[in-house]
Amino acid sequence: MSNTSIIVNIDNRGVATLTMNRPELHNAFDDTLIADLTSELHRLEADHDVRVVLLRANGKSFSAGADLNWMRRMADYSYEQNLADAMSLAELMRTLDTLTKPTIALVHGAAYGGGVGLVACCDIAIATERASFCLSEVKLGLFPAIISPYVVAAIGPRAARRYFLSAEAFSAAEAHRIGLIHQIVEDEHDLAAVSDRLAATLLLNSPAAVAGAKELVAAVAGRPVDVALIADTAGRIADQRSSHEGKEGLSAFLEKRRPAWVKE
Repeated sequence: MSNTSIIVNIDNRGVATLTMNRPELHNAFDDTLIADLTSELHRLEADHDVRVVLLRANGKSFSAGADLNWMRRMADYSYEQNLADAMSLAELMRTLDTLTKPTIALVHGAAYGGGVGLVACCDIAIATERASFCLSEVKLGLFPAIISPYVVAAIGPRAARRYFLSAEAFSAAEAHRIGLIHQIVEDEHDLAAVSDRLAATLLLNSPAAVAGAKELVAAVAGRPVDVALIADTAGRIADQRSSHEGKEGLSAFLEKRRPAWVKE
């Protein structure tokens, strides 16, 4: 499937590749791209055949942040219009962050502003060694409010204080050091090869368990280990053990065969 701003391909394994396709504008955000990405993520979420989602971009950059023409329009918006616009971006980030399918960001070139937000919302992030990152909003008299919950969760408040305030560009090596990305590869060819191996690894795992594991991380992060948390985690594993996929996984292990969710 394709339109003016994105391309979606789903292979026979159930790996969906969502490609931002505004190369002439370095895949900068505008209201159309935001709406299209959100719509496609909802569609992929509802497609039971989709098991893994890759997020990548055509052209020289992953995403250069906000489109200048969009920003010019926003300058004349009322508070109510700005709020509605901000909520659209917030819905995109929330949708990507809470997708039940595992997500992998494949980053090359520049990832600025909202592009950093997309990376932080994905479960796994891989970047080429020449990729660069920047949270440049304060240079424009703004701040990265919408993406902040996801970026701070990825890099921590200490690194966020530096890069939110300074608007410095930083390298893939620094992004790896502070936790924004998981792995650095040499170039885009390696990016494709590593992501394909990761997708193959993810496809070996129970779809329901993967979704539950994602939800588990969100549920336990930052919470004290108290009676309520212990009861919550015990209840989660009891539910999963008694589920269809929980039983199938254990049976497959004991019978030394592949579980039903693994395609031959």
